[in-house]
Amino acid sequence: MKQTKVKDKSVWPILEEAGCRIGDASCEACLGGPSDTFGRLNDVEVRNPSINRNFPGRMGSKKSQVYLASPYTVAASALTGVITYPKEFFT
Repeated sequence: MKQTKVKDKSVWPILEEAGCRIGDASCEACLGGPSDTFGRLNDVEVRNPSINRNFPGRMGSKKSQVYLASPYTVAASALTGVITYPKEFFT
């Protein structure tokens, strides 16, 4: 399997160096979960997940902002720090 690279570096080390917490694929925060749940939004926070539904409080705090996106958009956005159209990374 070919790894996608950005400037000769694979995505995983880029995210780790940027200080990202990387967890296993799961559904831990999709319904808010307890306040210590990995990925739960506990206050005024912004998330760009690839989940399939959105409503106030779905991922924790009702004060949070959740913008649904495709997995490619989520990955591109993680690399740039803003919601990003992923085409530039896959051409």
